[in-house]
Amino acid sequence: MTRVAAIDCGTNSIRLLVADVDPATGGFTELDRRMEIVRLGQGVDRTGRLAPEAIGRTLDACRAYAASIEELGAERIRFVATSASRDAENSDTFVRGVLDILGVEPEVVTGDQEAQLSFDGATKELVGADHLEKPYLVVDIGGGSTEFVVGDDRVRAARSVDIGCVRLTERHLVVDGAVVDPPTPEAIAAVRADIAAALDLAEESVPIASAATLVGLAGTVTTIAAMALGLEEYDSEAIHHSRVSVERVREITERLLSSTHEERAAIPAMHPGRVDVIPSGALVLLALMERTGAREVVVSEHDILDGIAWSVA
Repeated sequence: MTRVAAIDCGTNSIRLLVADVDPATGGFTELDRRMEIVRLGQGVDRTGRLAPEAIGRTLDACRAYAASIEELGAERIRFVATSASRDAENSDTFVRGVLDILGVEPEVVTGDQEAQLSFDGATKELVGADHLEKPYLVVDIGGGSTEFVVGDDRVRAARSVDIGCVRLTERHLVVDGAVVDPPTPEAIAAVRADIAAALDLAEESVPIASAATLVGLAGTVTTIAAMALGLEEYDSEAIHHSRVSVERVREITERLLSSTHEERAAIPAMHPGRVDVIPSGALVLLALMERTGAREVVVSEHDILDGIAWSVA
């Protein structure tokens, strides 16, 4: 077993996983898994730069993660940075800060690499499962981008498109610096149009309608699953591999779109950092299910973070 530390730094959140991993046997023992909403991608779509306060929040989280990594004695570390870091002109400031704190440079992966890692993390334990048909379509709805991957025992096609929940919210649902609650029909229509155009792009290289099983990753999907299950608090074990029908996704999306900030914040399993951006994320999931005809989404708590850990080992 090799003790590894995996860090996934996205547009909205930064996450840590420390685990003992044995690629030869498939052994995987989780020692620490945590997340902080740092909104690194704050304003990137508009300015093209990482905001100083966003960099500060992210580096503060890195300091806490460094303490856990040292305490647990991880032998190897991999830090993967995604959409916000790809887009920013001043990402060098962020890179230097991470290197000083953790001793490794962030790998600013391409969208295709991000998709591969997400697929590996989500499907390692699904391969060979009799109850799920192949091929899988893995969708990872992030803050700045969404990844679509089709594969069975390996990836067959992948594409990353710029329709993350933070990006869509900042682009269409913010007026005078504040999120409009609830959003206007015109704003919702604009979000839907962006999503439809992005799905068209994805379909140019990924046969999303050909998949037999839709597997959904990341906070938007897991929060929708928690709502569908009626959980009074977030419960990873209950959420992992739960199934949510397209009808239920539609009901929850309509509820999120018609609610205020306070009403969404009162949802028991809602992380405070997702309150303003989850309506846009829900629209992405619903549009994908309607486009592909998927009757349900299989929800996975294992995603790019787990894929990073496997890759390190």
